[in-house]
Amino acid sequence: MISNWLASALARRNIHYGWVMVAVTFLAALISAGTVGAPGVFIVPLQKEFGWSNAEISSALSIRFILFGLMAPFAAALMNRYGLRNVTLAAQLIVVSGLVASLAMTQVWQLILLWGVVIGIGTGMTALVLGATIATRWFMARRGLVIGMLTASVATGQLAFLPLLATITERYGWRVALGFVCVMLGIAAFAVLMLMRDRPSDVGLRPFGDAGTAPLPAPPPANAPIMAAALGTLRDSSKSSVFWILFATFFVCGASTNGLVQVHLIPMCLDFGIPQVQAASLLAAMGIFDFFGTIISGWLSDRFDNRYLLFWYYGLRGLSLLYLPYSDFTFYGLSLFAMFYGLDWIATVPPTVRLTAQRFGAERANLVFGWIFAGHQLGAGAAAFGAGVSRTVYSSYLPAFFIAGALCVCAAVITLAIARPKPVVEPKPAAA
Repeated sequence: MISNWLASALARRNIHYGWVMVAVTFLAALISAGTVGAPGVFIVPLQKEFGWSNAEISSALSIRFILFGLMAPFAAALMNRYGLRNVTLAAQLIVVSGLVASLAMTQVWQLILLWGVVIGIGTGMTALVLGATIATRWFMARRGLVIGMLTASVATGQLAFLPLLATITERYGWRVALGFVCVMLGIAAFAVLMLMRDRPSDVGLRPFGDAGTAPLPAPPPANAPIMAAALGTLRDSSKSSVFWILFATFFVCGASTNGLVQVHLIPMCLDFGIPQVQAASLLAAMGIFDFFGTIISGWLSDRFDNRYLLFWYYGLRGLSLLYLPYSDFTFYGLSLFAMFYGLDWIATVPPTVRLTAQRFGAERANLVFGWIFAGHQLGAGAAAFGAGVSRTVYSSYLPAFFIAGALCVCAAVITLAIARPKPVVEPKPAAA
């Protein structure tokens, strides 16, 4: 395979193949995340073409967000059993199938089935769990930085494609924009097929930063039942208060980012007379700031107490959301919000993953984080639907933004209840 040849060639130059895994995962996550963020551009065109209400469209997006999260722990179990590459390719095939079928949809139930159920399952088979798995399996050192980079790809992909998709939609229609997304997914699938491997041992390596002095954790049995692995992890991890604190705070994280801002900021800007392409550019600017903010967060999470990082991230995000209604939606007010909020968009992920790995162990971290991420997407689904209802019933999105800001402040406070994590003690090798 090309990966074996490339790993050997890089090793001669003292470059670990783990960085290739980071690159191909970054590309796959970037494009897949663009699929998740795209419907925010299509809300208004769908309303105009089919007459569907904001609440009806938001209900499909809400189902997608929930399934996107609920699939995460089972996706982690699938990756443990069938391998990263096989699961990632299957996920991309499911997403492309749903997008292609949606080109012919005419009824709202078809929107719910395809954009809610099918795409929700497909995108949920990788989600942030893929990045967490790469970081914990392939890296002993620089783990926080890698998590930050791969998380940045997810958030940036959800936002960076929006101006381009908005321009294509405005000029050629939403179906052409969806076709463009399918082509990009095909490019990502080819890169995954050629370069992605399951574990460092597949290319004759140990994790980056591992000097080989400690035994590697044993992988799960190849025939481990998917449901048993996922539900057993939930049963065990739910006995820890740390799990529930991280679950609750990630619920707020999803509600205040993907479910609210990503889906509804563009329609809200239209309410204030801001054109769709300009509003999409605002989200893209957030993606640029988030790219750097999340990588910096990963760097910080390697060096500072992750509990205090979460306190500051949630607190500052809450203040930015509470500020938005008072920005008067001027150019300068929105630019300030985009910069401040963008730096903090999903900076919470690196410290959350590191706390998960420290508390529950590197080999099981992806399964536990999968359940925590389910909380993230439950929050996103609740906010996506709730904000749509707010716009339909009260003709305003502002109540949803005030509630999200207050929840972020509450999340900042409860992170301080996490006890200082104790490092997981690796088992000593048996005496000869």
